[in-house]
Amino acid sequence: MKVMKIILTAALSWAFGAAGASAQHGAGDFTLNADGSRDCTQLLASGNPDYPPYLWISKDGRTLEGAAADFLARVGERAGIDIKVINAGNWGRVQHNMREGTLDLIAGAFFTLPRLEYMDYFYPPFQGTRTVIWTRDNLDLKYQRWSDLKGIGGLTVINNSFGQAFDSYAEENLSITEVPSLAQGLGMLARSRAEYLIYEEFPGKAYAAREGITNIRSYGTPVSEEDLHLTMSHKSACNTGELRGKIARAVFELVSENAMQEMLEANIERWGDNTN
Repeated sequence: MKVMKIILTAALSWAFGAAGASAQHGAGDFTLNADGSRDCTQLLASGNPDYPPYLWISKDGRTLEGAAADFLARVGERAGIDIKVINAGNWGRVQHNMREGTLDLIAGAFFTLPRLEYMDYFYPPFQGTRTVIWTRDNLDLKYQRWSDLKGIGGLTVINNSFGQAFDSYAEENLSITEVPSLAQGLGMLARSRAEYLIYEEFPGKAYAAREGITNIRSYGTPVSEEDLHLTMSHKSACNTGELRGKIARAVFELVSENAMQEMLEANIERWGDNTN
């Protein structure tokens, strides 16, 4: 059975309506030179807004903050570029904007073959992640391998990827419903609206704690272990070999210095203290 991409009308409206309004806060609002050309000393970036401690929506609603945003700020400093990490809507809207070129960068994406068609990946990746199976604490799925999920209804967040291998397997073999946000998925799981949720370990723990959800747990065996990359839109007017080289050098230096570790620790504390 193929993955069920079922989204209610209200959810679809939210994803491409309200999120579109959010995108008006900055996506495509580029700085221009006097002659009308793009000023490529300033770039617009965004990412998954439901992704603490890596990214979350700031109190003003217009920007994203978190460890990935801090990492991009450091990349910009070293490359001589002003990178603004805006709230461009949900994860699906962010990827749509990258396809259209109304965003320059994504602050954290897994590698998949379809995404190669509209954005370039910077190497090395800036962070490794683990995706796990979440379920209620009174339910034991005895999860050890992907095939253990066959015939069981699951959830994930719209337009999320958990690596090319798992995405392909899930498309052909699993029944997974997509929801607009991690908070909604965790709430549905806690209320027995699904048997499991697929999401990354760190963001899942952070959101469950923030939402006061205590009746769920995750399995130690990961679904996948993937890397987060900085990416650049093919349609960005600033996507040149020279600029990519500057950014790639900055990414390499910061990864070599293990800069993300201190940023993660600081942002785990910030997220916990955030009352947004």
